[in-house]
Amino acid sequence: MEKNAVQLLKELIEIPSVNSKDRERSMAEYLAAYFKEHGIQAEVQDIDELHANVVAFVPGKNREKTILWNGHLDTVPYGSLEEWKTDPKMAVEQDGRIYGRGSSDMKSGVAAMVYALCHLDGEPACNIRFVGSCDEEKGGLGAEKALQAGYTKDVTCILVGEPTDMKLGIAQKGCLWLEMQIKGKTSHGAYPKEGANAAACSARLAEKIQAYVAAFSHPVLGASTGQITMIQGGIANNMTPDYCRTVMDIRMVPGLTASMVLAYAKELMDAEAKLDPRLSGQFAALNDRRAIEIAGSHPMTAKIRGLLKEHGYGGEDLGINFFSDASVLDRAGEKDILLFGPGDPAMAHQPNEFVETGKYRDAIRILQEFAKDFLQE
Repeated sequence: MEKNAVQLLKELIEIPSVNSKDRERSMAEYLAAYFKEHGIQAEVQDIDELHANVVAFVPGKNREKTILWNGHLDTVPYGSLEEWKTDPKMAVEQDGRIYGRGSSDMKSGVAAMVYALCHLDGEPACNIRFVGSCDEEKGGLGAEKALQAGYTKDVTCILVGEPTDMKLGIAQKGCLWLEMQIKGKTSHGAYPKEGANAAACSARLAEKIQAYVAAFSHPVLGASTGQITMIQGGIANNMTPDYCRTVMDIRMVPGLTASMVLAYAKELMDAEAKLDPRLSGQFAALNDRRAIEIAGSHPMTAKIRGLLKEHGYGGEDLGINFFSDASVLDRAGEKDILLFGPGDPAMAHQPNEFVETGKYRDAIRILQEFAKDFLQE
């Protein structure tokens, strides 16, 4: 197992799948072929020339129950190559680590799931459907297509291989990219009262929205956060801006939703317009991923916690600040979702990204034991 499992991960790392740049469907095609080579039913779900999902199905002893395993196929860009000690396009194994873009987030999680399913000793306890989804790092196009195709209808449990450093990812922040388009009235910079400053209005709204979301907290995830990540506006150095577009990245804990933030933003805008009718605004959710959490006592959580302890890990509970495709696959909030993978979340999107080889191998063993014993309720 040792050599072949590592080889699979290396080959996945060396398939370029940078979001919005590379042909992510190459990953889907490679994995579909790998599944088929090992006698597992698999197909490529076509989306477009660059994008595709891979979907595989492993029948279990109990044919009436199905659990979904998910991982994403894309990576973020390499960033500054000068900050890398190795070539990010290549899988480099040294000092008990495998370096390369995607090694931690999350090709090691995908490879562990795929290898575990292809090398099971016998049937799993119940059916397992694997969905490798594209475009997770941006719009969630792959997860959306999987949802539309009905791949999640017959499941109540989802296991996501995101990097958790061999801990239990029991809670995950949601994400809202809030776009605010504020209109005002221009004037000469020497006479600001003759205008209505759209940029200043945007700044006031952003500050109040940031304070609003920070009031929502969670025992594992901490407080919700909000910050401006993009701002565009202004005409000239000596003119009052009559338009401003602002985007905020808002990370939401359970209990806070995108609809709540949008409603609050509109309330703030109404208050601004009452003070100055020349101001108006429109708001949109460019990205909406809901927060998720699973009970620490849930059978899926308890099972993997026990397996982690058997393999020498603490089985600690972890809160995840980044989003995953789980929020799309379970948009209605009807399913139990656990995140578990060998990658380290601190390595995600970083130069010199790596995964520890030992943790990757242990994750495969744990996934295999989980598949053989866990029966979806």
